[in-house]
Amino acid sequence: MEISGLISAIVIGAVIGILGRLVVPGRQRIGVLWTIVVGIIAALVGTAVAEGLDVADTEGVDWAEWLIQIGLAALGVAALSRVKLRR
Repeated sequence: MEISGLISAIVIGAVIGILGRLVVPGRQRIGVLWTIVVGIIAALVGTAVAEGLDVADTEGVDWAEWLIQIGLAALGVAALSRVKLRR
């Protein structure tokens, strides 16, 4: 992976993580770095799921892929926030 690919993965992961965090109601007790990490993981897993469902490469904006990624990020943020809350 080239440096430009790594930087774009971080930026897209941050956007997905922030959007996922906005979807979850209430206050999340995780930091910005955890939000980015959850977003990157959600983006990678969401792309794989979208490819499996054959909705990844469509004409124009891949809305289904974005929704899957944001949904996974919201689940990840909620789960991580709940784990952090227990501690």
